[in-house]
Amino acid sequence: MPPLKIEDETMPVVASTVEEKKTAQNEPKKEYKMEIVWTNLIIHTVLHATALYGLTVEIWRSQWYTLLFAFVLGWFSNLGITAGAHRLWSHKAYSAKLPLRIFLAIIASLSCQNSIYIWCRDHRVHHKFTETDGDPHNAKRGFFFSHVGWLIVKKHPEVIEKGAKLDYSDMLNDPVVKFQHKYYYPMILVISFILPTLIPWYFWNESIWNAYIVSCITRLVLTLNITWCVNSVAHIWGSHPYDESIDPAQNVAVSFFALGEGWHNYHHVFPFDYRASEFRWLVNPTTQFIDLMYLVGQAYNLKYMTDESIKSKAAKAGDGSIHSRFHKTH
Repeated sequence: MPPLKIEDETMPVVASTVEEKKTAQNEPKKEYKMEIVWTNLIIHTVLHATALYGLTVEIWRSQWYTLLFAFVLGWFSNLGITAGAHRLWSHKAYSAKLPLRIFLAIIASLSCQNSIYIWCRDHRVHHKFTETDGDPHNAKRGFFFSHVGWLIVKKHPEVIEKGAKLDYSDMLNDPVVKFQHKYYYPMILVISFILPTLIPWYFWNESIWNAYIVSCITRLVLTLNITWCVNSVAHIWGSHPYDESIDPAQNVAVSFFALGEGWHNYHHVFPFDYRASEFRWLVNPTTQFIDLMYLVGQAYNLKYMTDESIKSKAAKAGDGSIHSRFHKTH
């Protein structure tokens, strides 16, 4: 294992303390009436209906090159979120040199999950005020809301108020984030729609229609739902070996599809750990990618939790589901 920078539990991170969480949960409830954002609802409805058509009809008419191409695009678009927007920019769990930051910004644009700045802003608020009214995708409001509903209704006023209090200066000072935020819509148009349609058509004579439906829409909707499962599935189902008092859980199925992001109980307890898990090699491709970038000199200042601190936290607050056979030197 490369020589990593070790941090301890005292490191300030974008996460709520026990006292802050209790305060947020006990604050008087602000008046709130759920309002649908009809434009977003229509967009997501059309996207999902088209993806269903793609899954049931167009994939059988497409060349296997196109299916493989769509899979690769989906994998890298997820990586842009997991290694980029999430672990690098939201949590500063490691540092990256300019070429890697540019690459991650490009593939994050494949995912069409808002600009990096907006994605990270919402994610930091989520960690700071998890499962309170200040949480953008509060799982206490139900599976559908935490999965996709939060994107088709107006934000709770607590989300706006709490979010305004956090510091985002590090992202605003990153020229890559600023550029991607400023040119977000032209970038996703070219990177996520035009190129994925033209490449299969030009290089292996796929029809424009098949390329568009499979490589763009179906791929996009599947990857969106994979990411959303971290907010919904991994906040409802799974074990709590590190802290049984919080809802985020260890979910191996989510980790499998979301490139290692389903070890969610660990991640919410130790959000600055670049591995987002105790285990670097257990269903965690994002961590392996970051390790590779470290070896080629593009990633540095990798942060992780010590074994002793992990075991101590699990013994004090966990549900006892952790297996001692996994406690090995990393």
